[in-house]
Formats: sequence, C-alpha cells, structure tokens
Amino acid sequence: MIEVRPFAELGGAHHGWLNAKHHFSFASYYDAQRMNWGQLRVWNDDEIAPQSGFPPHPHQDMEIITYVREGAITHQDNLGNKGRTEAGDVQVMSAGTGIAHSEYNLEDETTKIFQIWIMPTQHGAAPSWGARPFPKGERAGSFVTLASGIDDGGDALSIRANARLAAATLKAGQSAEYRLEKGRKAYLVAAKGSYEVNGIKAQARDGVAVRDVEVLSFTASEDSEIVLVDVA
Repeated sequence: MIEVRPFAELGGAHHGWLNAKHHFSFASYYDAQRMNWGQLRVWNDDEIAPQSGFPPHPHQDMEIITYVREGAITHQDNLGNKGRTEAGDVQVMSAGTGIAHSEYNLEDETTKIFQIWIMPTQHGAAPSWGARPFPKGERAGSFVTLASGIDDGGDALSIRANARLAAATLKAGQSAEYRLEKGRKAYLVAAKGSYEVNGIKAQARDGVAVRDVEVLSFTASEDSEIVLVDVA
C-alpha cells in the first residue's frame, strides 16, 4: 500500500512567526486516523520567520530529528550544547530523561525545516544532542542513511529508536531504489521536486505512507530531494 497525503490537505496552524503543517496529529490539530505511522509520531513542515523561533521548552522520551530544507536553525540546550545546522544537514536530540532546548532562526531569511519525532525503544537514558553536515553530493542518485538506531558503524547520527532516516537527491529522470525489510513501514516527503514511487506520483511536501511493500522504486520528474523514515 502506498498512500499519498497531499500537502494541501495537511493540518496546521499559522502563528505569525511560524507557519506549520502537520502530517500527524499535533498541538491543536487532531485526526484520529493520523496519530502516527508505526513508531513515527510527528512530521512537521515548519517555516520559521527570520530572527524568531522556539523559546526554551522541555522534552522527554522522544527522538527528535530536525532536517533543514532551507536556511539554518540554531540549537541551544540546558546541557550546554549549541550549534547551527544548515540546509541539507541534520540534528538529532535524544530527549531521554528530560532536556530543555531552544531552536531559533537567527538568519535574515525564512528557515524551512522538517521536524520528525520517533518513539524511542530505550527509556530512562541520559539526554543527548548531535549534528552533522551531510553534503548533498554524497547522496546524489541513491539513499544515504543520516540517522539510525538499527545500523552499526558509518557516519550516521545515532538515535535510540528502531528506525532509520535516509535521504536522496535525484536529478530529473534519475532513478533510485530503497528496500524495506518485511513488516516495516516507510513515510517519505520530498523537500523539493516531484517524483514517482512505484508509479505513483507525488509532489514536494506531500506525505507518502508505505506499508506491505518491500522495494520502493523512485524516478524523479524534476530535480528532487527526498527524505524517508523507515520504521517498525
């Protein structure tokens, strides 16, 4: 089953400084049919105005991944971590027993991010944060794992979840495959472009929910940047 969830049909809210679209129930948006996708709990499509952002706030027992689509986001937390994550790069926060952080757009342009929450498989662990640049050239034409709790080694950021975040950049007409182990699900969103997956068309920022499919075959209709979460 491959189900396209058009961007125009997503829930959301506009707070002036923040224009947010929600692929799953979040804050004031509630849809009993869209609470999660396996262990994937949240996928928010956020546009943050210049010189604004999320003031300090707490999290607990959640793996939170921020994928920056445009601009940059600056993180600071009560553990002393601070960092600026630019477009195409990712940051991961394991909330664990509890962490308070802020995320600000300190740039002079709008910052656009995907914020992805995945339910952890480990509870009671110490909180942590990390970020890493992943130049788009490294994933040109194929999917590269950016964060994972199921792969050993490599350059991927570690998460405490039975999940993997992967991304690919495809030129118009270029194809790639992604294989799911039996019984696993995937949810994917293109940061830009348009493409087909197993012959089904999707546009930038549409959600695509996948289950009971083991081979995903992608062909880009135009230059595309596809982000995928593989979960139990």
